[in-house]
Amino acid sequence: MRLQRLARRRQPGRTKRSGRTTTGRRTRRESATADHLFRRSPASDYPVIDRARGSYVYDTEGHRYLDGCSGAVVSNIGHSVREVVEALTRQARRATFAHSSQFISEASLDLSRRIAELCPPPLAKDARVYLVSGGSEAVETAIKLARQYQIERGQPQRTRIISRWQSYHGSSLGALSVTGHRARRRPFEPLLVDFPHMAPVYCYRCPFDLEFPDCKLACADDLERTLESVGPDKVAAFIGEPISGAALGAVTPPDGYWQRIREICDRYEVLLIADEVMTGVGRTGRAFALDHWSVIPDIIVMGKGLGAGYTPLGAVIARGFIHEVIREGSGTFEHGFTYSANPLSAATGAAVLKVVRQKRLISRARQLGPDLERLLRRAAAHHTMVGDVRGQGLLWGLELVRDRSTREPFDPALRVAQRLGLEARRRGLMLYPGSGSVDGTRGDHVIVAPPLTISRKDLELLGQLLDEALGALAASLKLA
Repeated sequence: MRLQRLARRRQPGRTKRSGRTTTGRRTRRESATADHLFRRSPASDYPVIDRARGSYVYDTEGHRYLDGCSGAVVSNIGHSVREVVEALTRQARRATFAHSSQFISEASLDLSRRIAELCPPPLAKDARVYLVSGGSEAVETAIKLARQYQIERGQPQRTRIISRWQSYHGSSLGALSVTGHRARRRPFEPLLVDFPHMAPVYCYRCPFDLEFPDCKLACADDLERTLESVGPDKVAAFIGEPISGAALGAVTPPDGYWQRIREICDRYEVLLIADEVMTGVGRTGRAFALDHWSVIPDIIVMGKGLGAGYTPLGAVIARGFIHEVIREGSGTFEHGFTYSANPLSAATGAAVLKVVRQKRLISRARQLGPDLERLLRRAAAHHTMVGDVRGQGLLWGLELVRDRSTREPFDPALRVAQRLGLEARRRGLMLYPGSGSVDGTRGDHVIVAPPLTISRKDLELLGQLLDEALGALAASLKLA
């Protein structure tokens, strides 16, 4: 009963104030007449954010939302943490910008050291960190770094990057070229590089109609088949998400998968790039998701939780031998962005990692993971439209199906995941909907990934509000 009363108080419709808010900011209706913003979805009506604290976001109409997805799985340390805001302010008083072709900064040196310290020991010792402004930039950087490394070691014919179907690696054209989500690729297909894609790791809907462990990891062996098909001496790198993100919603591979991928990459002298944009900095209960399987990649791509919503920030971690080949070869990595390694973002990122360490948030994600899983499985038990619950740490996904026994997906025209997101938002809960999980068009899922700082009380509230949203959606779809 206490949680029910708490949930009612926090529902948007019950906390709304009329007219202007107490902050004096304009409401959505008052702002509409002077609106020049090109929205991400021009047909959508978004609330206007006013402020955010801890695990909650507040809009200008007085509504409060429990951030059950950390924005887009970004706000790992929670909103408006004082230490990070103060670090950003201190750096802003010293220097806000320095171009990476002219200066390095103490802040970028500090951040690079802290990132290296997150890495497992064999990589931490000689890791080299290239700082950028976000995940897509980091993926672009990793692709170009892999290519230049192959040139500098005398393998200029290695131009191909292999990735998986049902993956997401970013919105820029290089990152979209390795992305395997068909709906995201379709409008821009003529602009993309024709990189090869292999089977996803997706036990709930195995592309080979097999079951683990009898499958003998056929999805991993598909990398070798793809290499042989393309020509092994033409491939520079393989890129994959250790645990899937936006395209598949927290699908976790079976034990042995990543070890097999590492073996194949070594056999064919192909670099292994781990896309840890969503999973890095403790999200899954380890510093990096590949740490769950004790696999060391050659390149790690970071973003999201590194800046944690306080600054646009991403990074690429390269093993020492890659850096050494370029340093002893041409001496220059032919690449760069205007805001690469800028001191303001670097100082902010360093403060984020300091908070992660001081508050022991990586181990906290590991400890809270079973609690979140319990709440999600309880909701799934109440609602047959939840076909699969998967994840690790504080990164979880629910796949939504019309028929749990046959795993039949909903008609894409129903936009079921988006509707669940709206039902949750009406109740004061933010989720991260996704679609196309079955084949790039069909399939609905939502990601549940609250800040690593979320309290157990708020975690329980998250489960209750999600349960209510699923019930409302089922009623609107006329499901039993």
